[in-house]
Amino acid sequence: MKNTIFITGASSGFGKETALLFQRKGWNVVATMRSPEKETELAALPKTMILPLDVTDQASIAQAVGKAMERFGQIDVLLNNAGYGLIGVFESATAEQIKKQYDVNVFGLMSVTKAVLPAMRLQKQGVVINISSFGGITAGQFSSLYNSSKFAVEGFSEALSHELAPLGIAVKIIEPGSVATNFREGMKMIRNGIPDYDPELSLLMSRYAKRTAHLAKASASDVAETIYLAATDDTSRLRYIVGDDAAFYIDLKQKNSEAEFLRLMRE
Repeated sequence: MKNTIFITGASSGFGKETALLFQRKGWNVVATMRSPEKETELAALPKTMILPLDVTDQASIAQAVGKAMERFGQIDVLLNNAGYGLIGVFESATAEQIKKQYDVNVFGLMSVTKAVLPAMRLQKQGVVINISSFGGITAGQFSSLYNSSKFAVEGFSEALSHELAPLGIAVKIIEPGSVATNFREGMKMIRNGIPDYDPELSLLMSRYAKRTAHLAKASASDVAETIYLAATDDTSRLRYIVGDDAAFYIDLKQKNSEAEFLRLMRE
């Protein structure tokens, strides 16, 4: 029986690239998304199952996992890819915006993982791969909600890796840098109504781009290849950094004192 990967947020970006790569490698692919009726490329591929799944809807999670198991009999790799970035002034964020960021990026990821683990325990093997970011290690200006959600993913994944290792189940974290996918297009901006923040907020994007302009950025296919490595390398390695800009920010934090790191980030 071929190996099977179950992917959330597979309609585009990392999720779709990963689905295409694993399908080419001969895997069974369960590609889940909120609007599967819009997906045509993946639907035309053999051994590929397109299913509706909203990570904030427990019923849709249970139904998708059940259908995947019914067709393929096993889930060897879970890729928790669904997520988005909420960027802007924290003080201006609504309670609904804050809740949704965590419902998707954190609680949704946890809910899908919890739904898949019984199958992996029964198999006595499996790999859970969670998409984080260099922003799960370092935190930047006007990214408090996105960064904190990815910090939560990092802590959850690291702790869960210890919990599941004795059961033969590995947990892996992917930490991409800036990648040209629809994630940036789909990034949600908090509308700011507090003028005190405007001078710094207006410089956000240009300042961020300038700091890593000299560094090579990863592509979505680079991220997919790293996900495939994490799924198949049969090691206890936990973190996989993708992109020179991601390595730059992580090194900035890990190789400097806290005072120096804060100074460099606030320049």
